[in-house]
Amino acid sequence: MSIKTYIYIVGDSETDLWGLSGRERLQRMIGTSKQPITVLNDPEKIPGQASALLLYASYLYEPRVLASLLDMQTNMVLYNDNNVPVAVRTVGNRVHGVLSGLLHNDSRTFTTLPRYTVKELSLGFQQNLKKKDTPYVLPVSQKNRKALESELFAGSYKGVTDLVTKWLWPVPAFWATKLCVRYGWQPNQVTLASLVLAILAGIAFWFGYYGIGLMMGWIMTFLDTVDGKLARVTITSSRLGDVLDHGLDLIHPPLWYWAWGIGLAATITPITNLSLFVWVMFFGYIGGRLCEGAFQYWLASFDIFIWRQLDSFNRLITARRNPNLILLTYGWMIDRPDIGFLLVVAWHLISTLVLIGRLIAAIHTRIRRGPLKSWLADIDPGRDRKILAVKIFTRAPISS
Repeated sequence: MSIKTYIYIVGDSETDLWGLSGRERLQRMIGTSKQPITVLNDPEKIPGQASALLLYASYLYEPRVLASLLDMQTNMVLYNDNNVPVAVRTVGNRVHGVLSGLLHNDSRTFTTLPRYTVKELSLGFQQNLKKKDTPYVLPVSQKNRKALESELFAGSYKGVTDLVTKWLWPVPAFWATKLCVRYGWQPNQVTLASLVLAILAGIAFWFGYYGIGLMMGWIMTFLDTVDGKLARVTITSSRLGDVLDHGLDLIHPPLWYWAWGIGLAATITPITNLSLFVWVMFFGYIGGRLCEGAFQYWLASFDIFIWRQLDSFNRLITARRNPNLILLTYGWMIDRPDIGFLLVVAWHLISTLVLIGRLIAAIHTRIRRGPLKSWLADIDPGRDRKILAVKIFTRAPISS
C-alpha cells in the first residue's frame, strides 16, 4: 500500500514553456499520477510524520523522473547533472529546515539523507511512446526557453512510428502546435477537426474524387499528429480525447480503402471482383492488428514493434495509414487509382505475413529463453549513438 505524499512546490519559473509556468506544469503532471498525493501551498500544514516531497518549479522534470520521485517511499535528495539539489523527500517535521537549506543553497541541512542522481533512478523505457530517452531535470530560464520547448515537443513524439510521422511532420507540427497554444485551441478541438476530415475524405473517395480526398486525408493525418503533441506538451490529455483519437485511428483506415475501391467504379479503370480484394484487405488489416494484440497480451508487456531492432524498422513502413496513403497518392499521381488500391491490398498481406512470422519467432523465443525483453531496455541513448537503430529511434541527451 502506497503512503500518502504531501507535495510542496517551491517558487515558480521565470518563463513559461508551451503556455505553462513551472508551477502549473508540475501541478498538471502531478495530477496525472495515481499515487495518493496532496499538494499544499503552505509547507507548515504538512503533518509532522507524513512523507513530504519538495519540488522546484524553476526546473523542468522529465515525466519518468517525476513519476519515480512520486513512487519512492524512502527519504532522499535528488541532484541534477550540475550537482544541484532539485528535489527532496523527507518527513513533515523536517520540511522547514530542508526548505531553508534549499532556498539558501546550504546542503548541510540534508547531508544525512541518501543522495541520488537522475541516472541512479530506476527508469525504464516509455512503452506508451515506444521509445527510450535520456532522463533529465533542467533549469528553466528565458535563455533556454526555445531549447526546452523543442525538447518537450520532441519528447511528446513516439520514438518508433511510421516514416511520415517521424520525418515529414515534426517541423510543421511544431509550428502548428505553437499556433494552437497561442490561440488557446484544445487537443479535442483538433481531434474533432480530424474526425470531420476523415469522414469527408472517405466520402470523396467513395465518389471517385481522389485528389480532393487525398488532400483532406493528408491534412487529417497531420492534425492527428498535432492533437497528440498538443495534449502532451500542455498536459491536457483527457479520456474523451484519448478514446476519440485512438478510436478514429483504429476504424477509419480500412473504411478509406474500401471507399477508394468503390470509387473506382466511376473511373475508366474499375476493378473486377472488387469485393474479393476488399475482403483480402480487411483480412490483412485485422490480421495485423490481431498479431500486435496477441504479442502484447500473451507474450510481453510492450509493443511488438519495440521487441527487436528489426521490428522497429518494420514499423516505419508496415501497412498503417500513412504508408498506405503514400501508395494511394502514387496511384493517383500516375492516373491509376486502381494500382494504388491494389498496392494497398498487397501491402496489407505482406505486412501481416511479416507480423505473423515475428509473432511465431516471439513465441519460440519465449518458450526457449523465457520472458521477452525490448531492445530499448539494453541501450543508452547517449552512449550507443553509433548504432543505427539508436540514432533513428532515440534522441541524443539534451545538455544542462
